[in-house]
Amino acid sequence: MISASFIFTEGELDAAFHRLDALIEAAARETEGFLGKESWLSPDGAKRNAMYYWRDRAALAPFAAHPDHIEAKRQYARWYGGFHVVIAEVLKSYGDGAFDHVTPNRRARPA
Repeated sequence: MISASFIFTEGELDAAFHRLDALIEAAARETEGFLGKESWLSPDGAKRNAMYYWRDRAALAPFAAHPDHIEAKRQYARWYGGFHVVIAEVLKSYGDGAFDHVTPNRRARPA
């Protein structure tokens, strides 16, 4: 499993941004091998993190090459104060099972 984290600070998010953002979200969900998405806000509210999960790197590749995604990358400075992308392989995932998560939710052993 691969995660792609898009960490960013917001700038001016205009109507064009929201239109393109919706198209990108749809493109991700329509890509074979897309597993899910979650978003986080830093405690100080300054940074956001949109994490997308993919079956594998081959599943991520078509999304990375999607025209709407490329267009957003081309115009990023128009909408973001800055960004950082982290592509990672998910090696392990576990929890107590109290809520669902896109990654495998293997039950943790109590300490």
